[in-house]
This record gives sequence, C-alpha cells and structure tokens, in this order.
Amino acid sequence: MALERAQSASRVYRPEARGLRSAREAVSELTKSPVEDIVLTASTSEAYSYLFKLLCDPGDSVLVPAPSYPLFEHLAELEGVRAVPYRLAYDGAWHVDLGSVRAAVDARTRALVLVSPNNPTGHYTREAELAELARFGLPLISDEVFAPFWLGKPRPLPPRPADCLMFTLDGLSKRAGSPQLKLGWMLVSGPEGARREALSRLELIADTFLSVSTPVQQALPQLLELCPEITEHIARRCRENLAALSQAVRGSAVTLLTPEAGWSAPLHLPRVVSEEELVLGLLRDASVLVQPGWFYDFEDEPYAIVSLLGEPRAFHEGVARLVTHVTRVVDG
Repeated sequence: MALERAQSASRVYRPEARGLRSAREAVSELTKSPVEDIVLTASTSEAYSYLFKLLCDPGDSVLVPAPSYPLFEHLAELEGVRAVPYRLAYDGAWHVDLGSVRAAVDARTRALVLVSPNNPTGHYTREAELAELARFGLPLISDEVFAPFWLGKPRPLPPRPADCLMFTLDGLSKRAGSPQLKLGWMLVSGPEGARREALSRLELIADTFLSVSTPVQQALPQLLELCPEITEHIARRCRENLAALSQAVRGSAVTLLTPEAGWSAPLHLPRVVSEEELVLGLLRDASVLVQPGWFYDFEDEPYAIVSLLGEPRAFHEGVARLVTHVTRVVDG
C-alpha cells in the first residue's frame, strides 16, 4: 500500500537535490537531526562517492579501518583516491589502534572513515576513541548501518563531536531486511561554517546526478514505520545464533572474537594449516561455507567469518560441522 501511494505521488516529477522534504523529515524524526542537515543518496556506497568527491582531489587519501568490509578500496579508486588502512586491534575486545592512525596520516590525508559497528568485527566506536580521532583535525565519515543490530547489551552511539566536521551514514535496506530496497542518507554535523559549506557543495554534487528514486522517497515515511519489527526480528535471530556459536566453540580450538553488533562473527582458527586450506576444507569436506579473514584484510591468519543470518537449525548444524572439521585438522 505504501508503495502504491508512492507510485501515485511520483507521477509528478519535482526533484530536490538533497532529497524530498517529506523523506528527509522522516529521517529527521528517526535520527533526531535537523532536516536541513540531511542529504539523501541512492545508497551508502553512493554517499561515499559523493564525500570522496567533496573532500578529495585525485591522489589524496582517506583512512579506512582494517579489518573491515572490502568496499573502500574500490570506491576510493573510482574517485582517484587512495584508501590507506589503520588498525583495529583485539585484546579481548576490539579497539582503534590510535598509533596506527597517527602513522597513516600524511599531507595528502583528507578524511577518516569509521564503521560503527564495524563489519565484520562488530566493534562500536567508543566516545573516548571518537574524541581522540577528532583531534587529528580530519573530517570523519561514520558508517552506522549496523547500529540497530546489537548482539549484547544495547550501546548508544557516542555524541558527534561539536568541533569536528562529521558525516554520519545510514540507510534503509538493512533496517528493512531488503538489500534491493535502496535509499541512503547522510547527516552533516560540526562547526556551523564548515557544515554549511559542505552541505552547499553536496547539494551541487547531488543535483548533478539526481540518482535517488522518487517512489522510494515517497514511500520512506511508511517504510520506516515497518522497519523496527523487521530489524528486531533480524537482530533476535543473530543474537540467538551467536549464543549457539559461543556455546559450540567453547573448549575447542576455535576462538570466537565476540562481536557487539551486526550480522557476522569472526573466528580465530588454529595455525596448523593455512587459512585457504582451512576454508576450502570446510567447504569441500563439511559443506560449510565461511568467508576467509583475508577478504576483510585481517592482518594475519587464519580467521573465518561466519554469517549469523542463517536459519537456526541449519546454522547450528553448520557450526557443529565447523568445530568437528577443525578438531580433525588439529588432531591430524
């Protein structure tokens, strides 16, 4: 019904560069942010391309977390920009290695990307970390599409630094559980002068493309009303599967690096054979599909990333097979 109303309203084409006012008002209500500080995009990937255009010249660089989803290098290269990694470290919990950030900054660095919660580590950026990162004086790009999918105790995201230009990214498709339902948004915050200039330039970039579908903008207020139930259903399944995974690997040679949010769980595997051999062996001998750690730029091996989205019965069986296979490899 929402889409039918949207199609009817979309017969008249009156594009707005930042996005239809009604859609931005719906995002404003969701995020408690001023509607004037919101820009709609066709996806969060497109938001990155807008921001790299805004902030960088060819040959400039942006700092990106590692491990993380293997998207930034491609998006940066398409804009003539270098993606330079900084380190996320694990010592019982994930945290930003500030020393690696400091070492990565140079005269061509133009922005720092955060993914909070990170995919696949599930790391939330802490308030103290955000404050330290803001001190580098770089614009911050914070991708928060996995924030609703908490796996442990719900953790509010830290307040945005008032003295730092920041772009907060989110979108519809994950909240709605529908990857084909594309609509993203960015919230621009920070010092008034820098914020206004960024919004003005983003408006020009967005007006050049006008890529956001009118029907999905028209339907957004109604779609967002449906999202909480869908989001909670997904999060509940992920929490239950994570609990089953934690129980299954306890006492085994597999170590769960417990995520705080998201749809994935990273596993540290024993160093008896290469990561490639372990992952291919799981697929060949146990019919279990996982993603290797190198896919997410883990700094060493072997790691495996498990999706928490699976149907519970199949997930439990898959985890049991994974542990059995790894145990056999360790025992020789």
